[in-house]
Order: sequence, then C-alpha cells, then structure tokens
Amino acid sequence: MAGAVAESGRELPAFAGSRDPSAPRLAYGYGYGYGPGSLRELRAREFGRLAGTVYLDHAGATLFSQSQLESFTNDLMENTYGNPHSQNISSKLTYDTVEQVRYRILAHFHTTAEDYTVIFTSGSTAALKLVAEAFPWVSQGPESSGSQFCYLTDSHTSVVGMRNVTMAINVTSTPVRPEDLWSAEERGASVSDPDCQLPHLFCYPAQSNFSGVRYPLSWIEEVKSGRLHPVSTPGKWFVLLDAASYVSTSPLDLSAHQADFVPISFYKIFGFPTGLGALLVHNRAAPLLRKTYFGGGTASAYLAGEDFYIPRPSVAQRFEDGTISFLEVIALKHGFDTLERLTGGMENIKQHTFTLAQYTYVALSSLRYPNGAAVVRIYSDSEFSSPEVQGPIINFNVLDDKGNIIGYSQAGHVCGDNMDLIDGQPTGSVRISFGYMSTLDDVQAFLRFIIDTRLHSSGDWPVSQTHADTREAGAPSAESQADVIPAVMGRHSLLPQEDALTGSGVWNNSSTTVNAVPVAPPVCDVARTHQIPSEKAAGVLQGALGPLVVTNLYLYPIKSCAAFEVTRWPVGNQGLLYDRSWMVVNHNGVCLSQKQEPRLCLIQPFIDLQQRIMVIKAKGMEPIEVPLEENSEQTQIRQSRVCADRVNTYDCGEKISSWLSTFFGRPCHLIRQSSNFQRNAKKKHGKDQLPGTMATLSLVNEAQYLLINTSSILELHQQLNTSDENGKQELFSVKDLSLRFRANIIINGKRAFEEEKWDEISIGSLHFQVLGPCHRCQMICIDQQTGQRNQHVFQKLSESRETKVNFGMYLMHTSLDLSSPCFLSVGSQVLPVLKQNVEGHDLPASEKHQDVTS
Repeated sequence: MAGAVAESGRELPAFAGSRDPSAPRLAYGYGYGYGPGSLRELRAREFGRLAGTVYLDHAGATLFSQSQLESFTNDLMENTYGNPHSQNISSKLTYDTVEQVRYRILAHFHTTAEDYTVIFTSGSTAALKLVAEAFPWVSQGPESSGSQFCYLTDSHTSVVGMRNVTMAINVTSTPVRPEDLWSAEERGASVSDPDCQLPHLFCYPAQSNFSGVRYPLSWIEEVKSGRLHPVSTPGKWFVLLDAASYVSTSPLDLSAHQADFVPISFYKIFGFPTGLGALLVHNRAAPLLRKTYFGGGTASAYLAGEDFYIPRPSVAQRFEDGTISFLEVIALKHGFDTLERLTGGMENIKQHTFTLAQYTYVALSSLRYPNGAAVVRIYSDSEFSSPEVQGPIINFNVLDDKGNIIGYSQAGHVCGDNMDLIDGQPTGSVRISFGYMSTLDDVQAFLRFIIDTRLHSSGDWPVSQTHADTREAGAPSAESQADVIPAVMGRHSLLPQEDALTGSGVWNNSSTTVNAVPVAPPVCDVARTHQIPSEKAAGVLQGALGPLVVTNLYLYPIKSCAAFEVTRWPVGNQGLLYDRSWMVVNHNGVCLSQKQEPRLCLIQPFIDLQQRIMVIKAKGMEPIEVPLEENSEQTQIRQSRVCADRVNTYDCGEKISSWLSTFFGRPCHLIRQSSNFQRNAKKKHGKDQLPGTMATLSLVNEAQYLLINTSSILELHQQLNTSDENGKQELFSVKDLSLRFRANIIINGKRAFEEEKWDEISIGSLHFQVLGPCHRCQMICIDQQTGQRNQHVFQKLSESRETKVNFGMYLMHTSLDLSSPCFLSVGSQVLPVLKQNVEGHDLPASEKHQDVTS
C-alpha cells in the first residue's frame, strides 16, 4: 500500500520532518530510562480502555492511569481515614496525610511552605472566585482613584468573570490585549508614585486555554516591580497567574516566578480526582486577604449570641470552608507518584506533548486542496517553534476549497444542532490537545480523519505541500521505533477503531418486515381541522410518473437498536405507537447510542400487539420478552436525559438488565419513558405550533417522525458506488443506505432531495408539518446489519450537500384525533405542499400546479 500511495504524492510530512533541524532535539515518549517498555506498551498497560479510541481533549480533562487508580484504591482499603477536624487516631492519620500532600504539591512547583500556602478548593474557578472576593480592593471615591483589576483578554472565562465582583464594589476593570502588554514591555517603566500603596491586581494565563500560546512568566516580576504596567496607574501591583492549563503538561518553578496567587485544577494534571483544585498563595500576600464568611473548621472560637469570632491560625484553615475532600486530596499523592514513575517528570511531558503538537501543526498547515487553498485555518500567535512559547493545543476551523469556514455541525458532532455559523462567521472552533499518554498513532488517526472527510472526488484529495523522507531521523529508541511510523494515507484509510470488528458474532437480519396489526379496525377519517390556503400552496405534487406513496414504514422501539419494519401500524400522539419508547442506559443511567456502542444495532425488538409483548433477539442470545403494558408497581421513577431534555423513566427489571449486560459485556439497563410524563417538542426553524395543538415526543432526539426519499437514497448510492480502475464495485446496497438513516417513513420520490422544498404533507388521512432537515451525525457511518463503522457514507454526503450534512426531513402532526384508531400504511398516497418561497420554475412542467388546496 505504501508504494501505491507514494506514487499519488499524498503522504503527510514524516514525523522527523516536522522539526526544525537547527532546533534542539525534542523527546517523543519516555524511553529514556523512565519506566519499562515503549510508549505503546505504557499505553496498553495503563490506558487499555483507550483501545479503539482517539482522545484529543486533554486540555478539557486528561486521563488517569490504571496503576494510579489501583494504588489509591489499595490505600483506601488498607487504611482508615476519618474527618481531619475530629480528634482520634483515624482523624490524625487523615490530617497528617493531607499535610504531606500539601508539601508534595509545593515540591512539585519547586517551592516550600516558607513561601507559599496551599488552599484546597473545588477547582481553579473556585480559587479565582476566592481571590476576587478576598482581595483588599479599594473602591473608587472622592478621596481615592480606587484599585484596578486588569486581565489579559486571552483569559479563561472564570478570570473574566471576576470583573462582576469588582464592579459591584466600584472597582475599575480593564481588559488588556496581549499586544498592548508587549508594547508596554518594550517601552519600559513609566513614571509612578513610589509612595502610593493602592492595591491593584493583574491576571493573565501562563497558557491560553484557547490557542495554547504561552505568555512570559517574566511578566510576573516585571509587573510586581513596576517595570511593566498593565495600565498607567500608580500603586502596588499583585499578580495572579492562571496556571491551570499550563501545569497540565509543563513544570512551573515558583521559586523563580513568584506570582502572588496561582490557581490550579488537579484533574488537568492527573485526570483524577475531579472537583479538586487549589489556590497557591504567596505568604507575603496572604495576610491581605479578607475573609467575610466562616464555617466548618475555619473558626478557632465563636459565640452564637454575639459578634465574637476567632479564625484559625493558618491561612489554609481560614479559607477551607467546611471539611475538605480529604479522600480526593489523598488521591493526589498517588497521582504525583504515578506521573513521576511513568514519565520521569513534567519536563519530559512538556517535550513529548509539544513534539506531537508541533508535528500536527506542520501537517495541518501543509494540507492543501488541488487549487492551493488551505484545508484548515489555525488560530495561533506562535509558529510552534518552541515549547516555551506554545503548549500542546491546536485550535482551528476546517475550510472548504473556496476558503469558507465549514460549521462544526457538519462534522456530525450533535444531531440537530445547526447554530454554527452566523453571518458567515463561526460560533465556535475545534480544539485538539495532547496529554502525556498521547501517541503518534492518535495524531495520525486525526490527520487521516481530516483528509478523509475533506475528500471531494477521486481526484480532489487535499494534498500536503511537504513530502519529507518517510524515515524518522533521530528516532527515540529502537524499542519504541514502531511508535513513529510516518503517516501514509490510503484512499479508504479509516480511524483505528473503525478497522476492528465490534463483536465476535454478526447477525445480518437487522430488519424484519411484519404486518403486525391485530384485528384491524378501519382506518380513521381524521377531520381536517387545518386547511391549506391556496395562497400558501405552490402546488400539491403528484409527480411525473404517478403519485407519491409510502414504500416502507419503520419504528425503533428501543432507541438506537435495530429497526422493526411493518406494513401498517397504529399512530399515537407521540408518533408511531411504541417508537422509541425504551432505551438502553449504562450503570450510571446514561443513554447509550450507537456512537458509543455500535452493537446496539444488533439488538432486534419485535412487537406483538395481540400478545402485548415486545420480544428482543440478538445473535447468540435466547429471546427475551418485555411487556407492553406499564406496570404501576414498577420500580420508582428515575430521571434520565435525551438530547439535553430531562425525561422521567422507569427500569424494566433485572431480567432484561442481565440479558443486556451479558450481550454487551458491561452493566446495562433497559428503561422506558413513563406514560404520565410529557416531553414537548421544541419549536424548530421558526415553525409555530398550530392553534390547539402541542406536539409531544417519545425518546426521539428531535421530532415525531423522520421521512426520507428513495430518489435521494439512489443519488447517494450512485455517488458511493462509482467506477474505479478495477471496474464497478458496489460498496453499499440501497437497503444498507436506507437503514443507516433510520427513518420512519420512506417514500418513492421522483427527484432527489425534492422533500427539502416541502412545507407540509398529507399521508392518507393524516396531515404533517415539515419541520426541517435532519442534520446528520456519525451514526450514519455504522452498518446497521453488522455494527461495523465506515466513514464513506458521511464523507460522500458531506461532499455532495456542500454545506450541512443533511438527509431526511422531520415531521410532526399538525392535528390528530385519536378518538378512533389511526394508522400509517405502506402504499398510502403522499401529497406534499411546497414552501412559499419555492419558485414554480424550479420544478418540471408536469409538477407545476397553481392554486391547489387539499
């Protein structure tokens, strides 16, 4: 494969080629005497759960290692830790252990208790809030210009939020642009009043949480000494260094850079525990902090009947309200131990993560469309020349070949989200970041994803401007040589997890056609309470080759599980009866979808309306029955979430839970939406509810129904199954494609994507409003008959649709009379009504009908 790809000239830069030959050699991995084996072995041993997963959000939260968790768990199993505020042996053990952890934290940052105090908080945000509320601000008034709060504009939200505290007490807040501070640094010190002791605070990040740019630690001393002024105001400056992002991958020497306040979050460093941070306070600034509240163990003595209160003597004890999370604090000890043992220290992590970021930056920057346009726009003020000026974070947007930004919803990140571009400008961007366990394999999988998803045709691959020798010069060590194989892209290369089978057994019968209706009452004649005004209808379309009809009906009783195909089915107030009434959740009650668990599509539900049961089948499992009737004596109602909405559900019992857990190899439960819970549909695309109606939803994401057009499927099918040098090769069948889009209603449309011009439709005697298109996510990459992933469908849809990855239309009832049974049936005639803004000349002559009402 390598030879064939090399001929096409579509290689990524070699790993070694990303480095400046004149720059000092950077380290990849930790094979330099620290820990056994290569980085790949470390990854398999300590992070086996990452197999088949590419995790690139370490700036959000890095990952804990297996040995770290095992060491902490063993500690808890072998020792008894009591409340440190009590007076007994177990409490003394806790107190002493916590104090040892404080010393360990200070040592990690190259300082001691003589200079700094560690105040535990719930995170860096809580640490910032503590400073904002306790800093000795002087309000502006007749006799004083007041204190100044200055912050770099490239600060985290939690820093910017401090200004609300200062504004409330009439203290001026001033955002400072990085370029202005650079200019001030070049100009040098300005004239100031050395006798003025007004306290001012300047906050800036050691590393931008957005772009990874690193700002000079030398600013700390320059601002404190008066050589650098964020604003031209006399007074005494204190500096808060937001180090939360920086210290996750780099050492910080507080003996050399003595900021007054340093907030940190430990999960950024170790991955565990979450919800624990600290404020490191320089002891010269600590006496200035003003405490307004006391509680928990912060008071040495107080009287309830009068204003008498004596605070604890130490700064930490005064500001740690209540009992600290002492078990989580003890976990930090194991985090430090494990990090040192696995990597050799933060300097090695700094080198390793920057090496990966630098290579990724060079590779991304070099990707070009055939017309020379860049594939991505990277947001960075650095050129990734050194870890001193750039951290392991890359923030970017993907562009099309005309230079337009592709909104992130096109990447399939969330179903139904389309608020990604406003006036052509992005409302967000993509951030990737690396941690100490990140590998070159992760990087290459990511780069392959970018290349694969920006493929526009067989001749329109994004190509790299740099084609370096594929051998890595100065490779780390022979033992870890396999970790630095250069990326060579094949035409159909997949992410690693997409190459592997998702299960040992595959059952191909994922959809069964059933005429599953008991003694059938007559189809209801729903009274038309809503008429279509002629001035609204551009035409009721019959099609040039005969009427549009329903060709297939599907419901999905269990969310994300296999389809249940029927020819005639009852309609309820939430859509097809029993459609998405159940869902599978993990042991924490979180809904599972095929994006996390592709094998859900191998679970086949069958509904027997006469026996009032749902039969669930799967390959290698005995069928199991679940009653359709809701048992009033079921276990108590539990809260769950669907597409950010809260829903009330109940557990369907241990028997089906055990069945699912056996199939998936992990604890799972089947839950059902409670019948007395109503979840209302959201307004979509400016559509208003019709008078007297309120659409309610089952456990669907967006709408009651999803409709797709066979002609749209056929067009996509033709694009996917194009001829190549080996002749015609069918990669996907029409049936396979139809199942991937998981529609309720399939019609025999005459023109591809004509359904996107419809405003309303009638199917038989039922009337529906068209809400808008379905914005597709990565679930369409999953073969519904095997559970295997394949990117080609999403890639081709992305190319052909040009903007959003849309396919299919959402429908909801506009009026529904359930006083008599209602049904949807295969063969029912479909009468669409065009949107008002669709011109008649867009349609074939045979489809132009004026002034037609339903």
